[in-house]
Amino acid sequence: MGEDATEDDTVRCWLVERTYTDRGLVDMTYATLDGSHVRRKQVSTTIMRQRGSGTTAAVDVARSDLDPVDDEETQERYAAEAERMREEHAPDEEV
Repeated sequence: MGEDATEDDTVRCWLVERTYTDRGLVDMTYATLDGSHVRRKQVSTTIMRQRGSGTTAAVDVARSDLDPVDDEETQERYAAEAERMREEHAPDEEV
């Protein structure tokens, strides 16, 4: 989890999954580059529109707010997607 670490004990995580629910919510999963840890966010699409905020390619997350990914296959999938996002998008780019 050492890559993309910052001085204030945060880690850059990249968007690896986005799911729209039938309740007007967006579930977003951001993962570390190695796929070993994630931060999940659930946001109302209405609130996103009202605030004019989009989904960015990456977010900086406090280490204490990260959850481990126990499944090796999921870790590998998240790592591949995080690397793809890092190669194709700037961290603050809306995706």
